[in-house]
Amino acid sequence: MTLFYHFDETRPLVGRLAMGIEYDGTRFSGFQRLKHAASVQQAVEDALEKVASAPVRIHASGRTDSGVHATRQVIHFDPPVQRSEKAWIFGSNTYLPRDVAVRWVKPVSDDFHSRLGALGRRYRYILLNQISRPVLERHNVTWCRDPLDADVMHRAAQALVGEHDFSSFRAAGCQSKTPWRQMHFVEVKRYGPIVVIDIQGNAFLHHMIRNIAGALASVGRGAQDEGHIERLLALRNRRKGDVTAPACGLHFVDSLYDERFDLPKEPLGPNLLAFTGEWTGERALPDNPRIAARRKLTFKKPEPLEQKEASS
Repeated sequence: MTLFYHFDETRPLVGRLAMGIEYDGTRFSGFQRLKHAASVQQAVEDALEKVASAPVRIHASGRTDSGVHATRQVIHFDPPVQRSEKAWIFGSNTYLPRDVAVRWVKPVSDDFHSRLGALGRRYRYILLNQISRPVLERHNVTWCRDPLDADVMHRAAQALVGEHDFSSFRAAGCQSKTPWRQMHFVEVKRYGPIVVIDIQGNAFLHHMIRNIAGALASVGRGAQDEGHIERLLALRNRRKGDVTAPACGLHFVDSLYDERFDLPKEPLGPNLLAFTGEWTGERALPDNPRIAARRKLTFKKPEPLEQKEASS
């Protein structure tokens, strides 16, 4: 996929649709729809409903927390009507608030599921490491005025790679049935004043990446030594963990799926890091049983309610 391409205006898209969403999470209380606060899901569903002139329910590749951003949140939905590619993209963006945008839409087979079919998820946590506080980047980075040693942070972070019990890095209110997660890679790199924690895994616990970022920042400042992360993992106790880093520095940048779905490839984001040149899908996924099993999963499209009633 190039940065610019022609949207089809005439051919109606048929069947299940996958869609790429970008959003600034600053004013949202996370992705998932809530009764008491603004959510990204509600904003997207309301916009799609206006395009379709009928209710639309979406499913997302991940549920980002309050204040967390995304450059490649992948959703899917079964549209009640047929619209062209341009209508879904331009029409939705017309009704979406300025801090949410549809980037692309693509027909997919009925066995595609944005959450259950994801082989991996990737986040980038961005620290602006300088003496003065940020101005233009203030909503999209976490400011750290103490010098950070990115090389030491990177070495410490390698203890996270593989399958582990991440109890020391999960929020107290995390509802996951298991603290075990598998990390594909964790990298810490410096680009001038920007320090990026780049992490990919099968899935993540509530506040897991922000807790990892807080602990790695302690290592980078010299408040903790290089073995800090490995010791925290072994403790399996959040009460003995480190601080939770702010949400503003966290970006959901990729969801990975089996190649048969042929989803569009695009720069990982955020645009603040476009100069690094890495595009979606360039890295091979680990060859392990968990991913192999997920590739084989199929997800049956639910029958319409009236069809179920007729067959009962």
